[in-house]
Amino acid sequence: MRPRRHALMIFAAGFGTRMGALTATRPKPLIPVSGVPLIDRALALAREAGAEPVVVNTHYLGGQIAAHLAGSGVAISDEPGEILETGGGLRKALPLLGAGPVMTLNPDAVWLGPNPLLQLAAAWDDDRMDALLLVQPMARVRGRVGGGDFAMDADGRIRRDRGAGGVVYLGAQIIRTGGLGEVAETAFSLNLVWDRMIAGGRAFGLIYDGDWCDVGSPEGLAAAEAMLEGRG
Repeated sequence: MRPRRHALMIFAAGFGTRMGALTATRPKPLIPVSGVPLIDRALALAREAGAEPVVVNTHYLGGQIAAHLAGSGVAISDEPGEILETGGGLRKALPLLGAGPVMTLNPDAVWLGPNPLLQLAAAWDDDRMDALLLVQPMARVRGRVGGGDFAMDADGRIRRDRGAGGVVYLGAQIIRTGGLGEVAETAFSLNLVWDRMIAGGRAFGLIYDGDWCDVGSPEGLAAAEAMLEGRG
């Protein structure tokens, strides 16, 4: 049986400062990897997974993203003033996304293997979960510097763990949105919401079955293209 469809939020509002000159005149989601813009790679995953509706938030050079997506059927949630971060941005987009758990996806990564959104949808358990995050062990990730984000227990529940033996969040998840309304700040990270779900034992991790590369820097861009070409 095909997994249930979810609405999808693609986070495209960031400044992409680690990309240096590559984002001086264009937003990071429009940077091509092996000839395909990052945002188009994300949308291809969304279409294959049957995500509906699909919403993209914009801020830095957002007009370029809106023009690129014109006629695609993708809804734009613009943040023209203060950038709202992931939590605030998701909350602002809720009227476009609708009720129920939603998927979110960071476009600044390349996936090689199973569709991550389909893998999440197949593993989502409505009774046990408030969040399901796609992760990988530190030893498998590419293009990323630093320690892990979480540790997982035998049931898949996550807790904070920055150690080298932890797992890394890959920028794809399913999350309930009810808790967003409990945050007083206008701009805030989803880390705040995750911590509350972790405390309640309702945040889980899922190991991604394929290969993944972070495209947050010029070095990550080169690593992603090497991965796609089978050189890395």
